[in-house]
Amino acid sequence: MAPTPALRQERSPVPTADAAPAPGIAETRRPRPALAGRWALIVVGAYAAGLVASVLGVPAPYLLSSLLVGAALAVSGVVRDRLPGPANRTSQTLVGALMGSYLTWSALRSAAPVALPLTAVTGATIALSVAVAWYMARRGRISRPSAVLGTMPGGSAAIVTCADELKADVRLVAFSQYLRVGLVATTAPLAAHWMTSASPAGAPGPSAAGNGAPGGLLHLVTGAQQATGILTLAAICIAGAAVGRRLRLPTPALIGPMLVALAATLSGVLPGFAPTGVLQNLVFALVGLDVGVRFTRETLIHVRRLLPSVVTATAAVCLGCAGLAWLFSRTTGTPFIDAYLATTPGGINAVLATAVSSHADIAVVSTVQSLRLLAVVLITPLIVRRLTPSFTPPEPSTGLSTVRRGVPGTGRCAPKAGAALVHAGRTAPATEYRRVGAVRS
Repeated sequence: MAPTPALRQERSPVPTADAAPAPGIAETRRPRPALAGRWALIVVGAYAAGLVASVLGVPAPYLLSSLLVGAALAVSGVVRDRLPGPANRTSQTLVGALMGSYLTWSALRSAAPVALPLTAVTGATIALSVAVAWYMARRGRISRPSAVLGTMPGGSAAIVTCADELKADVRLVAFSQYLRVGLVATTAPLAAHWMTSASPAGAPGPSAAGNGAPGGLLHLVTGAQQATGILTLAAICIAGAAVGRRLRLPTPALIGPMLVALAATLSGVLPGFAPTGVLQNLVFALVGLDVGVRFTRETLIHVRRLLPSVVTATAAVCLGCAGLAWLFSRTTGTPFIDAYLATTPGGINAVLATAVSSHADIAVVSTVQSLRLLAVVLITPLIVRRLTPSFTPPEPSTGLSTVRRGVPGTGRCAPKAGAALVHAGRTAPATEYRRVGAVRS
């Protein structure tokens, strides 16, 4: 008996045109090497742009040039993804190890006399951000949780992570946070360069640090024993990231290695392990790319109506922090460049890169930025809940017309809070309508 056509098709070793699994497997395997290769080319291009910028004398060249490259690629649509997770985490751990390596006993002793004024300035910075957020929520079309989370100075990754839990517009919070980080990363090197050049006893130019490899291309860490220093750096990064996750620290890939590197530095028993030369430049290039690629065209379209309010609030916070830095400098006698970098709102990676390039007091800058990062992440949820005590989601039965009129359907929302949500809903219907129960199932 001759086999039927169906049996012949099953026994045939040659896949037919209808056999979709084989092409599907090939399609899922191809993009990964292509994506990795494309990101490798982007990183190489950003590093080359930083090299050109350093030759031209641009302050913090690898940070600024890679930030501009990433933003240009994201806005033009060439890059639609974030920096790959392994590269982002690796750069954060290396930055944390670099920060911890600067906090020596002598540096901490030099920062101890101004600890109380710095604490007061940190509190004033947070209070200023909350005041700006309250005003923006009252005058603009944005809810209070989104405004508070968007203006908080520091802890961008952690703040964005908890935005959804605190009933805020995640995309708006992310855009506000990284707009401030981008503004700080762009203006801080220029301001530091101007202040250093204007100082009569200025340090060497900003291109003197972090632009080259002092001991050649293979000199990657500060110690004389390169192999031992690199192994120590790798151990600190791995152990620090594990400690950060274990202790549930905010941004564990950054804070964890910083604490482990701090302990290793204060002990004095480990060789020099701080990234330097080509490795440090590469880390700063990755930091700049990570900030730049967040400004996508879709994000700009989503927040286009709120863009003037967000830019104004960001500028107000930055100028207010600069005023606090001037007041702190006049009161304590600290150089203004150190006070400015220590109090500038957010972008700890970019600020550290600027501090290294401008020869600022790394101990003061790292200590203040790190402590403010921890304080912001810990108290931000409390501030949001305190400022929005009546912000609770209505019952699912609340209709769309009720929300648009700003009338609380369940009696659990005050009129002002309801109005704020209505304004936020007009700009982010997909997220805010769901939170107030306005999307009908």
